[in-house]
Amino acid sequence: MLRWTITFIILAIIAGILGFGGIAAGAAGIAKVLFFIFIVLFIISLIRGKKVV
Repeated sequence: MLRWTITFIILAIIAGILGFGGIAAGAAGIAKVLFFIFIVLFIISLIRGKKVV
């Protein structure tokens, strides 16, 4: 999941540099959604994770 987030962030940056406003905005939107999904899943895994003894 984090790999997809990084991919879309890089795509948004490249598209922004090249001047493709609509493509950059779309890629940035997808990157934001994937980032927040990753954060939520990470927090859930921390809460429900097994404790090492």
